Amino acid sequence: MLTLTSDFGSPYPAAMKGVIRRHTDAELIDVGHDLPRGDPRAAAFWLRFVLPEFPPAVHCAVIDPGVGTGRDALVIRAGSHVVVAPDNGLAMPPARALATDETDVDVWAIDAADPESATFHGRDVFAPTAARVHEAISDESGGSPDEASRSDVADALAEMDDLSRASDPVDLVFPDPTVERDDSGGVAAVDGEVLAIDRFGNVITNVPGELLEDRDWVRVDGDLTPVVETFGAVDPGERLVTVGSHGHVECDVNDGRGDGAFDMRPGDSVRFVADNVSV
Repeated sequence: MLTLTSDFGSPYPAAMKGVIRRHTDAELIDVGHDLPRGDPRAAAFWLRFVLPEFPPAVHCAVIDPGVGTGRDALVIRAGSHVVVAPDNGLAMPPARALATDETDVDVWAIDAADPESATFHGRDVFAPTAARVHEAISDESGGSPDEASRSDVADALAEMDDLSRASDPVDLVFPDPTVERDDSGGVAAVDGEVLAIDRFGNVITNVPGELLEDRDWVRVDGDLTPVVETFGAVDPGERLVTVGSHGHVECDVNDGRGDGAFDMRPGDSVRFVADNVSV
């Protein structure tokens, strides 16, 4: 299969699909086209979460605020997967998540001919490259990419004459939280950062869920907030802290928006302080 991700909304992804269909009959799956506009970090977070759920596939991701500039266009082999994306950091976190280890990643730059447009490389560069990669892997494996081995994928990319090795891709590493320990070695406080906010207004932080294990309450930037497993554990409109399906701590509201209730935006700092109070 061939997945597509962008911040294009509509109708631009349809043009990319039209180009792909001229080259391959791959099964096309939309990861989403409503990612935060011009935000490679948010895209990297969501792709790191979503793409490992797929069997081996070609993933075309275009969140490209540098379109038309000198930034490279990349093809990245990660295990038996391939990520086709601009060289702005968004591809590296999901590539690491798809690879078996940190050595299982190869990066290639696309030697693209002059694109038809300086503003729509999704159509002119990334979509046709993703289609060619898909066909090259299918030919190499004698089947489809989801049946291809790691070596099939590597050999197929090595034989493509419009790719050349890239040694220094732009990387994007999510910040680690800072943990303060109490005298017994337990977690006393965690200073983190907001990584993303989903369409429900849930505030997703870089704090791993295990740092709040066995806590019933924490203070979020000084405000006492319950730590619960489900939204329904508090009344509608009430604030809560929980661990999302991605394994990160979230600041949310049952039947409401956490970003408004906690007054948080991506990039904001957030402090969690353990509190053993009974309420």
